[in-house]
Amino acid sequence: MDPRNSAEMFKHLEKQNEALMETYRVMSHELHKLQVEEEMLMRKLYELMSAEGLIRKKKEDDKSNKVLSITSQGD
Repeated sequence: MDPRNSAEMFKHLEKQNEALMETYRVMSHELHKLQVEEEMLMRKLYELMSAEGLIRKKKEDDKSNKVLSITSQGD
């Protein structure tokens, strides 16, 4: 391979690497922002469901389902 072509190829690959690294940084930052937003929304949803009594009801339903499954296994 011609040394001039090697140098040009190397410069081209360096530029591609820089562009890819910048894209990676931007995407990682955006992912982090979305994860923080998801966590915040999930906390708000939990607070809302707790205020409406839906969390407690779910736990009571789980307990009654466990009792039903235990009694039905004994049949």
